[in-house]
Amino acid sequence: MAKFDALIFDCDGVLVDSEVIAIQCEREILASWGLDYALETFVQRFVGLHNRDFHNAIAADAQAAGLALPDDFRTALHANHWKRFEAELKAIDGVLEVAAAFTGLQAVASSSEADKLVRKLELADLHETFAPHVYSSDLVANGKPAPDLFLLAADRIGARPDTCLVIEDSVNGVKAALAAGMTAWGFTGGGHADAGLAGRLTEAGAHGVFASHRDVAAALSRL
Repeated sequence: MAKFDALIFDCDGVLVDSEVIAIQCEREILASWGLDYALETFVQRFVGLHNRDFHNAIAADAQAAGLALPDDFRTALHANHWKRFEAELKAIDGVLEVAAAFTGLQAVASSSEADKLVRKLELADLHETFAPHVYSSDLVANGKPAPDLFLLAADRIGARPDTCLVIEDSVNGVKAALAAGMTAWGFTGGGHADAGLAGRLTEAGAHGVFASHRDVAAALSRL
């Protein structure tokens, strides 16, 4: 196993267990508007996208289906899960063990909007662990699966892309890491992970897939 100079984390579903909340809330409201997605389909298509890309995809699906979305559908999609984030959000077990096991450069590179990304990390008591190297797709023109965000994070922390290891829970994120010339490890320890996620991450090109942060920490300690 190669040694890496930098470790870059996705946030949602990797550092904080937010995806399980967001997916449940979003699927429920979309179904009420006539867009009923199976869980596996929703996770594969939308997890890892910046909200602007998610919203565009939803609008395109609605148009193709002949459905009219509410004028405020973008705001409505996210209103309910933020109430739950404030009450329920927590770090995924073992995150701090991974951060402690890696002695090189570290950063967070997330599709979350910048203010929301910071708030999620604060709610999970993780912001101080990674600040100031917390980067949002708001900072780049193209979100995941494009490589822009990971390349930005590598540049900001002073690491060559080929020496970076990315921890990702989504197909879009794995594709972005590979497009950036980085090594991608898939993560299936979030509450939203379904039985097929490990296979989809592997198929997307992940160099390894881990079911818990303790497994990630153990792999890092062997480097």
